[in-house]
Amino acid sequence: MIKIPPVAITLLKVIIHLTSLCVLLYFYLLIDSGRLGADPVKEMIHFLGKTALNYLLITLAMTPIAKRFKQPLLLRLKRLLGLYAFVWTCLHLAVFLWLELDWEFILLLEEVIKRPYLTLGMSAWFILLLLSITSITPIKRKMKQAWFTLHRWVYVAAILGVIHYYWSVKSGVIEPLIYIVICLVLLRERSQYFQSFFKKLFSALTNKNNIIKGK
Repeated sequence: MIKIPPVAITLLKVIIHLTSLCVLLYFYLLIDSGRLGADPVKEMIHFLGKTALNYLLITLAMTPIAKRFKQPLLLRLKRLLGLYAFVWTCLHLAVFLWLELDWEFILLLEEVIKRPYLTLGMSAWFILLLLSITSITPIKRKMKQAWFTLHRWVYVAAILGVIHYYWSVKSGVIEPLIYIVICLVLLRERSQYFQSFFKKLFSALTNKNNIIKGK
């Protein structure tokens, strides 16, 4: 099988940047032309949220694709795609905070506590925030093996994200269900790592609980 050369990865990164710019331009044109339907605020929030999920799921798909087609250089795209997932998630949150809550951060906290789907969404955003910060090369080097353990939380962010989307829609659940199925397929592809992650997490929580009881 022909290996993808490094120059092709550079080209793919350029394409990712251009695609993101085109999506942003398309989003602007939807707003400017008034084609967001009867509830434009809701449509804006959902558009940004779905775009974030698209980038996140594509990020998760990179590892199984790279392994299946024996193209390890494709893994170099994960960082860029993951950062774009975080950027779109931030835009999703910012538009919700701006147009729904008028930048009332106290109200946001109250809503997050009161509404489970917002709790899941904010939890996913916080995980992506941590992953984005620790993607900085000097931080990654200092974290060493802990970096790989932390970045497995991207799977948790994906699960929280698709459930958040499913709970947030009042009708037309077919599309959210498609996202859930895609997420489950990707998790199945990485089942060995996923199971290992949760075993370690469960073990850590159990040990902590035993220590507390011992005290």
